[in-house]
Amino acid sequence: MEKKFTSDIDIDCADRDQVLRLIHARPAAIDRDGKRVKHNTGVYATDIPRDPATGWSALDHHVAEERGYAKLDLLNVGVYQQVKSEQHLVELMREPDWTRLNNKEFCEQVSHIGAHYNTIQRMPEPIDSIPRLAMFLAVIRPAKRHLIGKPWATVAKTIWDKDNSGYSFKKSHAVSYAHLVVVHMNLLCENANR
Repeated sequence: MEKKFTSDIDIDCADRDQVLRLIHARPAAIDRDGKRVKHNTGVYATDIPRDPATGWSALDHHVAEERGYAKLDLLNVGVYQQVKSEQHLVELMREPDWTRLNNKEFCEQVSHIGAHYNTIQRMPEPIDSIPRLAMFLAVIRPAKRHLIGKPWATVAKTIWDKDNSGYSFKKSHAVSYAHLVVVHMNLLCENANR
């Protein structure tokens, strides 16, 4: 039995326009309320049917995925504009001072978790690792909010289960976002020490 690729690929960029200048890519399309609109971030770097009027994909992105086309979501992430080099990025990926997440002013500045300081405080155990941070990023999504306030061992049992009750994170997305949060935490500390 042939297995189909059924996912998109998210790529964080400091400036997605720079990436788009380097590759030949066709914008993805979304069928929304009976109207075709351009996808905000999605492109196809492979040969896909083209709408001659718009130059976008002739297929809705869900239909394209069902047919095996892989969409790239090129996401502008402002945090990366502060990264000076690949070496600097590697340095920023070091273990952060996790206790800083208990400081409200610091926490409010951190990408993806800034508005969730009170939720962090409701967790019975600290966020002190990438896996726990990834689970926290998943817990604050609608489908998994019922896990807020539970110990990490309890959260870990079901956090990555597919849930159709609302928006949830895939583990791969949550872990990637957790690494971005670590980079941002370390950048904030680096900038404060200047």
